Amino acid sequence: MIHARGLTRRFRVKRRDFVEAVRGIDLDVEPGQLVAFLGPNGAGKSTSLRILTSLLPPTSGTATVAGCDVTSDPAGVRARIGYVGQKNGAAEGYRVLDELVTQGRAYGLRIPEARRRAAEVLELLDLRPLARRKADSLSGGQRRRLDIALGLVHRPKLLFLDEPSTGLDPQSRANIWEHILRLRREHGTTLFLTTHYLEEADNMAERVVIIDHGRIIADGTAEGLKSDLAGDRVTITTHGREDAEEAARIAERVAAPSGTEVDGTTVRLRVAHAGTTLPEYLRALDAAGVKAATAETARPTLDDVFLALTGRTLRESESAATPAPPAKGGEA
Repeated sequence: MIHARGLTRRFRVKRRDFVEAVRGIDLDVEPGQLVAFLGPNGAGKSTSLRILTSLLPPTSGTATVAGCDVTSDPAGVRARIGYVGQKNGAAEGYRVLDELVTQGRAYGLRIPEARRRAAEVLELLDLRPLARRKADSLSGGQRRRLDIALGLVHRPKLLFLDEPSTGLDPQSRANIWEHILRLRREHGTTLFLTTHYLEEADNMAERVVIIDHGRIIADGTAEGLKSDLAGDRVTITTHGREDAEEAARIAERVAAPSGTEVDGTTVRLRVAHAGTTLPEYLRALDAAGVKAATAETARPTLDDVFLALTGRTLRESESAATPAPPAKGGEA
């Protein structure tokens, strides 16, 4: 569904200065996959998405999306994909059904076919009772379901979702995800999404692709990335600081941690497999006369993966990010 090689994009921000937002991306997405595309603000995520949806030409490199070249056949790309942006796509004062029929007509469907297809997506996304309502009277979750319906009217095999659940309450987010997963299950739709809710990517996506500084820095399953790049956390507390320092030295010898931290009487380790490491570690502590008061293990999160890869969490990246310079004064 997506085949990209060497994609780059540079923006001219001053007369002689350029910002390289995307730096040589290679990416393949197979039919039916659900891929989460993650990255901090300013990482090149949005620019990459705009290139893949034919909204922005690449500076160099090639990409075919749904079988069409994004540079030589952008109209073909747009005819074959669905795109749900961050902002609501329906006009405020128009009825839900009318918006869906109009969207179908924009994709070249004849009026009877557009009406049939509108009825199908209304049913698919549980919007049929709202068909006569105006878009501006809907709740946030209902509006997002309408946005997804607009992206599906022409039966695309590939649907891009740009932060589909941002700003929704937990119940509405769960409802949106229920419908997204049903799309994939019942219709085999390929889904390519961005999100700042890492638990969504962790629980829903079969594949996670992480971009930073314009380059893809990780690509795999959530579980695989967490195991390979972050590791499990082991935390023990001791009865004194000297015991904690000794426990840290023992950990380096028997637990092979990827990171060790001592905080007062607490020792924190990053290990590959906590379930097998912790018993051996506790036996070594006991043999050395160091008594552990408590011992805990925790599985890593995708935020831990970001920390391991970039030295910062995704949330820290968001709060510290500065907006990318506007593409004024010419582009390259």
